[in-house]
Amino acid sequence: MKRYSMRANEKYQELIAGMDLTKPAPENEPFRQYYFIERAKNKLKEIEAEAGRKLTFNVITFGCQMNARDSEKLRGILEEIGYVRVETEEADLVIYNTCTVRDNANKKVYGRLGKLQSLKRQNPYMQIGLCGCMMQEEQVIEKMKKSYRFVNLIFGTHNIYKLAELVSRSLEQPDQMVIDIQQSADQVVEELPVDRKYSFKSGVNIMYGCNNFCTYCIVPYVRGREKSRTPEEILCEIRQIVSEGVVEVMLLGQNVNSYGKNLEKPVSFAELLVMIQEIEGLERIRFMTSHPKDLSPELIEVMAKYPKICPHQHLPLQSGSSRLLQKMNRHYDKESYLDLVDRIRAAVPDISLTTDIIVGFPGETEEDFLETMDVVEKVRYDSAFTFIYSKRTGTPAAAMEDQVPEDVIKDRFDRLLALVQKVGREQTARFTGQTKKVLVEQVNEQDPSLVTGRMDNNSVVHFPGDASLIGTLVDVHLDECHGFYYMGTAVR
Repeated sequence: MKRYSMRANEKYQELIAGMDLTKPAPENEPFRQYYFIERAKNKLKEIEAEAGRKLTFNVITFGCQMNARDSEKLRGILEEIGYVRVETEEADLVIYNTCTVRDNANKKVYGRLGKLQSLKRQNPYMQIGLCGCMMQEEQVIEKMKKSYRFVNLIFGTHNIYKLAELVSRSLEQPDQMVIDIQQSADQVVEELPVDRKYSFKSGVNIMYGCNNFCTYCIVPYVRGREKSRTPEEILCEIRQIVSEGVVEVMLLGQNVNSYGKNLEKPVSFAELLVMIQEIEGLERIRFMTSHPKDLSPELIEVMAKYPKICPHQHLPLQSGSSRLLQKMNRHYDKESYLDLVDRIRAAVPDISLTTDIIVGFPGETEEDFLETMDVVEKVRYDSAFTFIYSKRTGTPAAAMEDQVPEDVIKDRFDRLLALVQKVGREQTARFTGQTKKVLVEQVNEQDPSLVTGRMDNNSVVHFPGDASLIGTLVDVHLDECHGFYYMGTAVR
C-alpha cells in the first residue's frame, strides 16, 4: 500500500536536518513529534538488531469515521518510525483504537486483550497499546492499572498526535505502563505523517468534540467540547492531498453543522463548503455527521447550488417520538424534523438520506415506537443504522427509570429493521436504468472480473473492469438493482 503524508514528508526533511537528539525535545508542535520520531527510530533499530528482524505493527480500529481517520495518523507515524505494517494481531506492536459509544464495544476490547496477553507471553518484543474514546473513561483507566498491567501504552482521543513521543518512552522503558490522558484538546496538530487507506479519497477533520450532550451519549464526555480548525488549515490540507491524487474528501466532525462557531472569526459550515468546492481537481465533497437542529437554510442552499457536494445527507433521527426526543435532549421534534426533510428534498430532489435510530430508550412505549416507524415510512431513508439502546455510565439516561425490557426491545428492533430494509431496497432501486458516475474503489473481492465503486449518493455499484480503473470516475449504466447495490456496465 502506498503511503501518503500530506505536507509532512517535505517538512520532515527540513525539521530533522541538524536536529540534536542529545538535547531536550522542543516544546512546540509538530517539531516536538518529529524529534521523537527520530528518537524512536533509533531505539527501534537497536531492538531490531537484537531481534535479528524487522519489527511489525497492526492498528485495529473500532468505531466511527473519526476513529478511522485517527488510525490513518497512527499508521503513518509508526511507518515513519520504521515499523512494518501487518494485518494480524501477531505483531510486535498492536494498538486498539477504541470506541465507547456502546457498552458492547468496551466488552469486545476487554475480551480481545486476553488473546493479546497470550501472544505477548510468546513474543519478548511485543508491546500493546490502547487509545481512543474508551481510554477517556476514568473507570477504564483504573481497571487497566489493576487488571491489565501487561498493556504498555494508554492514551486518549486528544493526544493521538503524541504517538511518537509515547512510543519512544515505551521503547526506552518497556517494563513500565505509559499512560497519557488529556481531558481536553488544548491544540490541534495535523502536520504529521498519515497512511491513507485510499490514494484517491480521504477524510479531513474539520472539528473535534461535541457540545450537544444528548442524554444517552457519552461522546461529549470523552471527545470534549467543540473545537474547530481554521478554514485556512483545512483548505491547505485539502489542496495538498488533491495535488497527491485525491478526488473525494469526507469532512469529519461530531456535528459538522456547528462548525466554526468557536473560531476567533466565526465561519459557518456552509461558507466553508463554498471555499472547499472552489479547489481545482477536487470532484466530490462529503461530510458527516449532521445534527438536525443545526442544519441551516444556508447549508441547504449551498448543497443545491454546487454539484461537487454529494447528494447524500446523513441526518440522525434517533426517535420519531417528540416526547422521547425531548428526553434525549435533541432540540427538535418529529414535526420539525419532517419539515427539515421536506425542505432538503425540495432543494435537492434526488438526495439520498440515511439516519441513526435508537430502539429501547428509557420510557419508550409502543406508541413512541410507532412514531419512529411512521417517520421511516414518511422520509423513506436509503439506509439506516439501527441500534439497541446501550446504557452508558455517566450519562443522564443511564439513571432514568422505566428501562425497557429486553424482549420488548428485541421485538421492536426486528420490526424496525424489517421496515428499514424494505424501504431501503425500494429507495436504492430508483436509479435503475440511469447512467451515473462511479468512483472506482477496488477490484471486487468476490469476482476479480468486476470492480466496485460508489455513486455520489454513496450507493455501491459493481461492474466489469480491472485495477487500472481504481481511483477514476467512470460513467456506468445501472442495469439491475440487487437490494442495496447495483450491477452495471461501463459506458465507453
